[in-house]
Amino acid sequence: MKRGVRFVLILVALCIIAAAIVYCWPLRLADQVVRVDLWRAGVASKYVDAGGFRIHYFEAKPHGSEGTPLLLIHGLGARGEDWAPMIPALAARGFHVYAPDLPGYGRSDHPDVSYSISMEEQAVVQFMQAVHLKRADVGGWSMGGWIAMKLAMDYPAMVDRLVVYDSAGIYFRQTFAPDLFTPHDVAGVRRLIAMLTPKPAKMPDFVAEAALRKLKRNAWVIERSMAAMTSGYDLLDFRLNNLHQPTLIVWGAEDRLIPLSVGETLHQDIAHSVLNVMKGCGHLAPAVCSRPVLKSTVAFLRAEPPMEGGEKVFAAEK
Repeated sequence: MKRGVRFVLILVALCIIAAAIVYCWPLRLADQVVRVDLWRAGVASKYVDAGGFRIHYFEAKPHGSEGTPLLLIHGLGARGEDWAPMIPALAARGFHVYAPDLPGYGRSDHPDVSYSISMEEQAVVQFMQAVHLKRADVGGWSMGGWIAMKLAMDYPAMVDRLVVYDSAGIYFRQTFAPDLFTPHDVAGVRRLIAMLTPKPAKMPDFVAEAALRKLKRNAWVIERSMAAMTSGYDLLDFRLNNLHQPTLIVWGAEDRLIPLSVGETLHQDIAHSVLNVMKGCGHLAPAVCSRPVLKSTVAFLRAEPPMEGGEKVFAAEK
């Protein structure tokens, strides 16, 4: 009887501890779940020294072959884990995927630097050199799309085909405040989420508070990145005619952060580009709408001869 009571007490204590962990560190727990899922799918978590920085990255390749090199570049305030819904699926379809955390983000070094687009572009070049990646297909999401397009222009021999997802990089009239990405309270966190996805799930206060703490820790990096981007120095408006690689532009039809009109302008200005619009999706299309995004990405990267021109609308799929 005493053993039974002791067992119940231990079980209750463990439940209380588990609940406390979930309440106090919900995002850290969610991160661990994502990382375990990637590990179980055969995705390796690695580090490499590149340009004086220690860079964390995910790597996944097809079973039994080297696969087609594909480099994925995340956006502002993001990290390699944001590509988690797509990395294993891309590897299963024959791609050798590299998804680094840019300097200042994720588990990479956070040096005291400008965090401009040009600086991050050079970090990508140095990363590719460090992992002996002479050339690859390159995908970039949001700020990462800006970096990817600049990389394709400045180092055309390193980029085979280019895919950009809800990409920044050209001038457009912002509909959000400069501090959107560095909120000061829970209400600010909710505004950010509402800008990123058209149908945000209800977020408990303790999760929003954990997100606020996390965003505040890296606010200085995001503020420097935003200052560099809004300076206009690295804008690509008058350089897009220098993009000669086959280019796919993927956009969430309901993107409130960077509207579809920006994607349409890119499509107009990049010769022979393909525009795929994800119906019902917002700025987080590669994560929230990964199935149609994956389908369109693979079809484009595998097409022979390369796709040229045209627009297509994909139905919303989770």
